[in-house]
Amino acid sequence: MRADSILFPTEAGLFCPAGGFHIDPLQPVARALITHGHSDHARFGHGAVMATAETLEIMRLRMGDGFAGATQVAEGETRIGGVTVGFHPAGHVLGSSQIAVEAGGCRIVVSGDYARQPNPTCAPFQPVPCDVFVTEATFGLPVFRFPEPSTQVDKLLASMAEFPDRPHLVGAYALGKAQHVIALMREAGYDAPIAIHGALRVLCDFYASRGVDLGVLVPATAEEVAAQLVIAPPSAFSSPWVQRFRDPVIGFASGWMAVRARARQRGVELPLVISDHVDWPALTATLAELAPAEVWVTHGAEDGVMRWCELAQIPARPLRLVGYEDEAE
Repeated sequence: MRADSILFPTEAGLFCPAGGFHIDPLQPVARALITHGHSDHARFGHGAVMATAETLEIMRLRMGDGFAGATQVAEGETRIGGVTVGFHPAGHVLGSSQIAVEAGGCRIVVSGDYARQPNPTCAPFQPVPCDVFVTEATFGLPVFRFPEPSTQVDKLLASMAEFPDRPHLVGAYALGKAQHVIALMREAGYDAPIAIHGALRVLCDFYASRGVDLGVLVPATAEEVAAQLVIAPPSAFSSPWVQRFRDPVIGFASGWMAVRARARQRGVELPLVISDHVDWPALTATLAELAPAEVWVTHGAEDGVMRWCELAQIPARPLRLVGYEDEAE
């Protein structure tokens, strides 16, 4: 069976007619399969949603109990209409999955967002043999080569030691990145309380309930915050909230911090190159490892990945889906 008859892009997103579902649809649909809980993939108002138990709970926490008409926990392989569907770890955030769709001897794997570096907050990426691999291209250019996360934690700890009287405010996206940074600090042996912005509390509590060691977290709500390290969503840095801190060191944790101009634009004194996506070497190594018959490329630097596939003699096509955002950390 031809892959593009199993799954193809529509105005609402990737659609599987034999199963009657969309994957990470861009607008409300009758039935949606969701790779993970970030808002550009998980939207409100679908008739029915299938996802991992963690993703469903994240959607509920972020959108409320009525985020979908019905929900179903993805467990193992499931037959939906004329296709077989399987959810496999993506290594991006807690509960994140690649979704495999198989029919007529052809398997398509939609990776969603994925990462290959070890992440203490979620299950590691699982390579799934496939005929077609749908890859993100958020950092799909050779310039993006991320260091080991431990080196960035060392940088943060060194700054905190050098400037013990200055609070360190680190911007980190509320779902995934904030918990990732905190967990990395705990792995490095930092056991002092870490202050978190109120917008992070619900998701941090959820991660902790799933066994992720975040240590002691205190609210960054009082006028005087005792903790030297404060984690907050990026939006907080443009609000009056940040003014309560005297002479802070402003940090930001993102793959985009590999671009110095981005750090300067944001006024970041301490850029931390920590990402929950694949960089260029990991992306291309994944394509080489899987060796699919075809690659479909979506959201990001599609042209760069397309060119690599051309040189590697792997047929590739851009999906040109509109509505997925760059990494927002």
